[in-house]
Amino acid sequence: MEKIRIQKMIADSGVCSRRKAEELIAQGRVKLNGHPVKLGDKCGMKDLITIDGERIAVPRKRSFLYLMMNKPRGYVTTVSDELDRKCVMDLLTDVEERVYPVGRLDRNSEGLLLFTNDGEFANSIMHPSRHISKTYRVTVRPGITDDQLVKLSEGVEIDGRKTLPATVVVKDKEEGRVVILMTIKEGRNRQIRRMCEAVGLEVARLRRTSIGPLKLGMLKPGTYRELTAEELRAIRNAIGKEK
Repeated sequence: MEKIRIQKMIADSGVCSRRKAEELIAQGRVKLNGHPVKLGDKCGMKDLITIDGERIAVPRKRSFLYLMMNKPRGYVTTVSDELDRKCVMDLLTDVEERVYPVGRLDRNSEGLLLFTNDGEFANSIMHPSRHISKTYRVTVRPGITDDQLVKLSEGVEIDGRKTLPATVVVKDKEEGRVVILMTIKEGRNRQIRRMCEAVGLEVARLRRTSIGPLKLGMLKPGTYRELTAEELRAIRNAIGKEK
């Protein structure tokens, strides 16, 4: 069987990104079958790889799974939760492969969430340099002014750093509430909520509807499905082109 570089094997296992794996190798913290490794070394599926003495789960087969879920409100985006709250993993009832969420949606947010066991794919989507666009349908209160729209579009300061320009479109207006579509190209913690709060808006509902070319569509809350070949090809192209 063809051998692959150790940093790629570590990334594929989901432990960390390939770049981080290279740093761990350079620091002498990675061993192959009990011996220290160097950058460029390769391994096979049956080899034992450890980081700081802890064995990593080397995928036995190059069989990757790519899922999209319509995350409902009330679930935390973690594999497990020390507070015994409902986790998104609880909804993956028929998935035998060990997958994990790509990025996160906070407990009170809903919408498109990806899962995979392909570590390199996950890290490519989440890496800030990729600037993969994400669109959210946001219901805010009580209303929204032109000045607030401009500020959201141009970027607002969060933790001493201004957000990148965003696309903001008003979709629906009623007394006491407005629905807007916001598209951003970064993924800072609770970014949409914090942007809205920064301009004086209360977020009543937040739903992610797309990640790059992937769209939530009519997927029902709490359900999931595999990405189609066309969707997978499209998101891979986005990872490569959206720099």
